[in-house]
Order: sequence, then C-alpha cells, then structure tokens
Amino acid sequence: MTQIDFHILQEASVEARWLYVCRFIEKVERLGHRILVVVDTLEEAQELDDLLWSFKPESFIAHQIIGGDEEANVEITYTANAGEHHDVLINLSSQIPEYFSRFARAAEIVIQEPKILENTREHYKFYKQRGYPITQHKR
Repeated sequence: MTQIDFHILQEASVEARWLYVCRFIEKVERLGHRILVVVDTLEEAQELDDLLWSFKPESFIAHQIIGGDEEANVEITYTANAGEHHDVLINLSSQIPEYFSRFARAAEIVIQEPKILENTREHYKFYKQRGYPITQHKR
C-alpha cells in the first residue's frame, strides 16, 4: 500500500512551496529514488523544470518534462502520462492522480495559502477514508 507523506510548511507563498519541492527532490534523488512530479499545467511543468536548473547553482538534478528523449530519475508531468516507474510521486496538482496507488510513496506539499490548503485537506480526507498510511512532517 502506498505510504502518503504530507509535508506541511508554515509559509503561505507558492515560491516557498516550489523551493521546498526542489530541495526535497534533490534529497530523494540523491538517495537513489526515481521521482514523478505531478503539476496541473504545462506552464507549471516548465516553471518547475527551470527552477530545478537554477535553484541551487552547485546542484545538478537530471530531470525532464515527461516524454523527453533522455532518461532521467526525475520527471515532471501535467497530463495522465505517468511514465513507467513506481517509486516516488510528488503531487503538486489540485487533483489526486488516479495512478497514485502504484507508487511506493506519495508526497503532498502543503502551504498556508487558502486554495492549496483546501485542496490538500481534501486529498488528506481521500487518503484517510481509504485507509492509506499517512505521515505528517511539519516544516
């Protein structure tokens, strides 16, 4: 069964969420995991793609928007295309991807922005009602 992790940030800015995601991706990828990040739109996918190149000048995280020609441990998707692996899912989407349960772990990144807070509360209820193991990490 998929382990669900909620990372609860005290910040309200979307920028803080994106920077946290970059640091989290860096840490998880260095531990040898493959990661799929789900966002809502192509624009968000491109924004995260750009930020992963620039958030930390001394860091290199091989990544791509899903469907690229290279193989990368970190992929970003904004469509139903979920790639092939089953390791770690980071959900930044307003919806829970229907394929989330094939992953060993799924992470939701929560900030104190009303719309995102409301979405992630709904996600929490969804997972809880279905009996998924949930861990909260307050940051």
